[in-house]
Amino acid sequence: MGGAAKLRRVRERRLQLRHPLDLALTLGPLQRGRFDPCTRVTPREVWRATGTPAGAVAVRIRHEGGVVVATVWGSGGAWALEQLPRLLGLHDDPAVFEPRDPLLRELHRRHPGLRLGATDQVIEALVASVIEQRVTSVEAHRSYARLVRRHGTRAPGPAAARGMYVPPAPEQLAGMPYWAYHPLGIERSRAETIRRACTRASGLARLGCRESDVVHRSLRSLRGVGPWTAAEVAAVALGDPDAVSVGDYHLPHQVAWALAGEARSDDERMLELLEPYRGQRARVVRLITLAGLGPARRTPRARLRAIEHI
Repeated sequence: MGGAAKLRRVRERRLQLRHPLDLALTLGPLQRGRFDPCTRVTPREVWRATGTPAGAVAVRIRHEGGVVVATVWGSGGAWALEQLPRLLGLHDDPAVFEPRDPLLRELHRRHPGLRLGATDQVIEALVASVIEQRVTSVEAHRSYARLVRRHGTRAPGPAAARGMYVPPAPEQLAGMPYWAYHPLGIERSRAETIRRACTRASGLARLGCRESDVVHRSLRSLRGVGPWTAAEVAAVALGDPDAVSVGDYHLPHQVAWALAGEARSDDERMLELLEPYRGQRARVVRLITLAGLGPARRTPRARLRAIEHI
């Protein structure tokens, strides 16, 4: 069967749900800003374009009553359908979370469909997370969209008509000189980290089946990857329920405000407050950020930088 015929062949998988599942809450963290060319999330439907070990794929996931239906296009379709339960967090068991704090107990009750899913794609999550280092979310999302649209490929199937793209392959990113990242708003230090990581793509890809602590150590062995980046990758790629993004500017204040009514905090205090929930700290953080809890902003928003002109 020719390549064009393979793209025309529609494949799907139907999963009967035994527990509540909120697609938007579960897959929302995969969308890097409103104009992410790889992921589109709505309350009832998610579109995702990505690379897999078997090639590019576009996936449409939708709710139909108590059933989730995933339709795929592209050579990576079989891989995506096989991996679907992990993407949706069906391996995650929220029942093991027993919040002591009344606020957390209420937030947990309000979001029964929240699952901590796993993409099993370490290098893809790592590239996006490195781009988010030390800059505002708006800057990071703009740079990521530019990178994908300029160096990625059109998504297969009807996702292409929606303006969606598959992220560039690791070997392509590794081969780009650092100055090629500058017009995308990515300065040399982050560009070099991306290039170094992508030269080790095959080894990093195998981390998806390893224990969380092994993954964290392996990621942090890369120059330019610290605890914040490693935790961000572990949360998205592994669905690690205990990942905490130490080094985040806002998160310590949000956690301290929600759990102790303290307006200002640091990483040490945040970890102290989260310690009773060790093993489920990522779920606590997700619930707090979903609720938008946090003290009033005391400083003006940072100005956006035009790195491409530096």
